[in-house]
Amino acid sequence: MENTVLGFIGAGNMATAIINGIVSTETMRPSQIAVFDINEEKCAYFKQIGVQVASSASELANACSIIILAVKPQNFEEVLTGIKEQVTAETLMVSIAAGISTDYIRTTLGCNCPVIRTMPNTPLLLSQGATAMCRSEGVTDEMFETVEEFFSSCGTVSELDESQMNAVISVNGSSPAYFYLFAKAMLDNAEKQGIEKEVALPMIAQTLIGSAGMLVYSGKTPDELIEMVSSPGGTTLEALNVFYQHDLEKIVDEAMLACTKRAEELGK
Repeated sequence: MENTVLGFIGAGNMATAIINGIVSTETMRPSQIAVFDINEEKCAYFKQIGVQVASSASELANACSIIILAVKPQNFEEVLTGIKEQVTAETLMVSIAAGISTDYIRTTLGCNCPVIRTMPNTPLLLSQGATAMCRSEGVTDEMFETVEEFFSSCGTVSELDESQMNAVISVNGSSPAYFYLFAKAMLDNAEKQGIEKEVALPMIAQTLIGSAGMLVYSGKTPDELIEMVSSPGGTTLEALNVFYQHDLEKIVDEAMLACTKRAEELGK
């Protein structure tokens, strides 16, 4: 492999989304990127778009100055142990796995290399992701900005302290499922009231998109936006009162805390 800068160990959906974002925004040329995955079909796709395919994780680690670890948390020890001889103090390691600390990566590698820990979410697949990032000692601003550009190519990026990286999973990592559950409940009720799902789904989805836009661009707080929709004695207040009676905000609070607790239990 020649002239490779960025390497991905693991070529699943997240890695594919990030690589496609990098290539489509011309942040890097495909030939500057390498991947390794045990799945030959996934590798075949990358060969087609000009990304180099390594024959092993160690070959990739030997050739790349930035390595993105795009494997499941339970595979980290095996992967890190397999590349520790190739990783140097100048190699920038990037993790996209939940619960894997920068200290764990450096300790397992036996190397004080710079490490960036990220928490992306699945809307990354549509270039609409929200990624949280933190850095270990030794990560320069230039390094951080380079990796930030990779994730910015497929969504927004926020920098946090590592102490907040387990908690942020409940905010961006797991939270798409909360909205999908809410949408499913609305969809089921629409059908119950005689509105076909094929008709209701686009309206629900667009309402979620539009509401998100209002949160981001209107300059108003969530409370102010609720008030805009809620006429005294009207239909919206009737619906909201049911949520208030069942203490929806407390349910959300408990759910997010449970998410964070589990992240801490699984963390390394």
